[in-house]
Amino acid sequence: MKLSPAMSKSSVPGIRRTPGVCGGDPCIRRTRIPVWLLVEIRQLGGSDEDILDGYPTLSQEDLDNAWAYYELHQTDIDQKIASQEFLDDEDGNEREIHLQDPYIDENA
Repeated sequence: MKLSPAMSKSSVPGIRRTPGVCGGDPCIRRTRIPVWLLVEIRQLGGSDEDILDGYPTLSQEDLDNAWAYYELHQTDIDQKIASQEFLDDEDGNEREIHLQDPYIDENA
């Protein structure tokens, strides 16, 4: 998606940051699907088609908006991805985090 000159660094159509929803992370509108998750899938070799198959509520426009947002906020999104990879359990051992399938949130 080519960004228009009028598109500000903080706003990309179809991407919402809502306090209290997904930790305030930018998500696809009306969902709890964070942009960082989609970017991570793509970085791991997933195609747009793979993502759309796995998240049938998304459209190609949603993905184009996510890629545009990432283009503007690459450092922040990359840091979020890195922070999601491993968390310590109560014994101090690293464990991989697997996200549950996000669900539709009409209020986001």
